[in-house]
Amino acid sequence: MEGLAPTPGAAAGWPLEYTVTSTPQAQAPEGRKARPEHLSHVVFIAASAAMGGFLFGYDSAVINGAVVAIRDRFQVGSEALAQVIAAALIGCAIGAATAGRIADRIGRIRVMQIAAVLFAASAIGSAVPFALWDLAFWRIVGGIAIGMASVIAPAYIAEVSPSAYRGRLASFQQAAIVTGIALSQLVNWTVLTIADGDQRGRIGGLEAWQWMLGIELVPAVLYGLLSLLIPESPRYLISVGRHAEARKVLRDVEGRAVDLGKRVVEIEENMRHERKPSFRDLLGGRFLFLPIVWIGIGLSVFQQLVGINVIFYYSSALWQSVGVNPASSFLYSFETSIVNIVGTVIAMVLVDRIGRKPLALIGSGGMAISLGLAAWAFSYKTEAGGEVSLPGLQGTVALFAANFFVLFFALSWGVVVWVLLGEMFPGKIRAAALGVAASAQWIANWLITVTFPTLSDWNLSGAYVIYTVFAALSIPFILKWVPETKGKALEEMG
Repeated sequence: MEGLAPTPGAAAGWPLEYTVTSTPQAQAPEGRKARPEHLSHVVFIAASAAMGGFLFGYDSAVINGAVVAIRDRFQVGSEALAQVIAAALIGCAIGAATAGRIADRIGRIRVMQIAAVLFAASAIGSAVPFALWDLAFWRIVGGIAIGMASVIAPAYIAEVSPSAYRGRLASFQQAAIVTGIALSQLVNWTVLTIADGDQRGRIGGLEAWQWMLGIELVPAVLYGLLSLLIPESPRYLISVGRHAEARKVLRDVEGRAVDLGKRVVEIEENMRHERKPSFRDLLGGRFLFLPIVWIGIGLSVFQQLVGINVIFYYSSALWQSVGVNPASSFLYSFETSIVNIVGTVIAMVLVDRIGRKPLALIGSGGMAISLGLAAWAFSYKTEAGGEVSLPGLQGTVALFAANFFVLFFALSWGVVVWVLLGEMFPGKIRAAALGVAASAQWIANWLITVTFPTLSDWNLSGAYVIYTVFAALSIPFILKWVPETKGKALEEMG
């Protein structure tokens, strides 16, 4: 997704993951006239699809509360533990690379339902593993579901959203992700409290960490049920000849101001002029891919290389590594997830008002400063008599810096990248380009996840210096290469 995951693809060869292309006509597309009569209905549709994002966030972050217990239960070191935590990201890449092809064959809603089943299976399997490799397997299964959800939710939301509201509705995905992260930390803290602060304390025959992972079954079932209540994408319906159903959906989501006949013809005309996209369509220029594809890859990679998922995968273990007790570390993790929600709400309000690029620039500057302060604070980490600690001032700075980092990420890159990846590519390559960008995101996420425990053992402050450098480098990247898509219809992307 997502954790995507970190932060959220399609595979080469998909005919209709997104079915609109840019047109040479000077006249504004009919889609720009869309004004839904029942906005609450459109909001419900987008929110239901974004439930996949909720599970993306929940599944990605819930492992945070189980890291120390898993290490103790299976007696593994930092490197082996990192591989188990990162195993889900292998599945994420698989899910992201296959979801679009499947969605073009059987529809977006069916993919949501498949993802819901995989989330449920992963929750049960992860809760009762009989060996470390078994836990890793179920993490991969959950990762496949995350990858699917990271693709299908923004794709579906972009296809059913009126252009005037698309930025805010697309940001539902990130809002759902951060809500899932927050709820997972609240569940972890609640379970730990019931277990008297012992992550391996037994509750009803299972250890506390097993309950943390197993409770995901509840939202997985809810996701499956919600997928039964929302309509199929009108673009998919048109692509398979189900025009009457497509008109009904378009009427519901775009309103009476749109001439449905012209709107359907507009979409069909774009389809008629496009061919099935393939990986070859992405090639061009001096550096293998088309420039716009490299921009999408850059957005995905920078979103992860600032180290955001270190906070969501390892924050409890991180705080414990600098002397914070387990109960307080879980509380800090939950508090940070609330900050994440606040930042996301700010982004949802601003993304269609001030644009994508200004938000991204604000976030990059704030993240660079916050990460630099965290690196400075962690450089004062000391160990005496087996006790690890930070001095009072540095401990306070580290806590505030971590929260401001999350805030600036959430109000910018957390939302903006999802919105841009759903909008910026020309229609004829959108599916394949999304696949490449999403895969790059999961690879970068995996890289950060598997390297942090080793980097932390080497030099925690040094790790944060590296993340600071990437945050700073994202500023010239935005200024020079990232396009502004605010207010444009999908048909205008070219």
